[in-house]
Amino acid sequence: MISPTKKITAEPGGRPSNAQEAYILAHRKHHHKIAFFRLLILLVFLALWEAATQAGYIDIFFFSSPSAVVKYLYQMILDASFFRHTGITLLETVVSFLLVTAFGLMAAMLLWYQNSLSEILEPYLVVLNSLPKSALAPLLIVWLGTGSKTIIVAGISVAVFGSIISLYTGFCHVDEELLKLILTLGGTRKDALFKVILPSSVPLILSNMKVNIGLCLVGVIIGEFLAARRGLGYLIIYGSQVFQLNMLITSIIILCAIAMILYKLIQSLEHSYKKKQ
Repeated sequence: MISPTKKITAEPGGRPSNAQEAYILAHRKHHHKIAFFRLLILLVFLALWEAATQAGYIDIFFFSSPSAVVKYLYQMILDASFFRHTGITLLETVVSFLLVTAFGLMAAMLLWYQNSLSEILEPYLVVLNSLPKSALAPLLIVWLGTGSKTIIVAGISVAVFGSIISLYTGFCHVDEELLKLILTLGGTRKDALFKVILPSSVPLILSNMKVNIGLCLVGVIIGEFLAARRGLGYLIIYGSQVFQLNMLITSIIILCAIAMILYKLIQSLEHSYKKKQ
């Protein structure tokens, strides 16, 4: 495969050169191969799972099976419970994610702008980030009651402190020569923030968003375990209580699909940004 670091030039007229075409073709083949093996691993796992249940090597009552999961998922779609429970979990996750992204970015900007404030608050942020968020969930129920508000706050609590620390640390590691240059030319600290720190930190912000979307989903599910009557977290807890393993495993698989889709959406945003650079 042609090395991506090799300089490739286009032919006169804007047409891609032979080297460009070879590189693009090799790049596509590589991604197709990766996608093929990913799909192959999944299909082999599902086939072995189904075969083991059919042969009686594992108990279908405790482990369910791919065919049983598909049947239950079809039933959920028919009675609209799929859209009701998946929709509420997805909405709570997206709201939590947007709030974490906005608040985390603003807090990190403030901490960078005010060094004394960051020195004061840093130990508290570290402690709050290290605190098991499942321990806060019962307290949130007492304060806020049950419902979407509590679940959204639970989702925020899992991701926000780590997001602030990560972004602030990234801001502090931006090239100091650029900061000195803008200050030497008469710029203020505000100019440095908006013209150097934030533009230089866009890849960091996008990477941070990819982490936060998964953490917000985890937080929402923790909240739904304790304070919900709707949502995939509620179905998981209810299914385990009444030994409806099809319900439980189907809900987990839907969660995996949601996590993958949301991650891919942010990853596509990251790829779009890289193409523009």
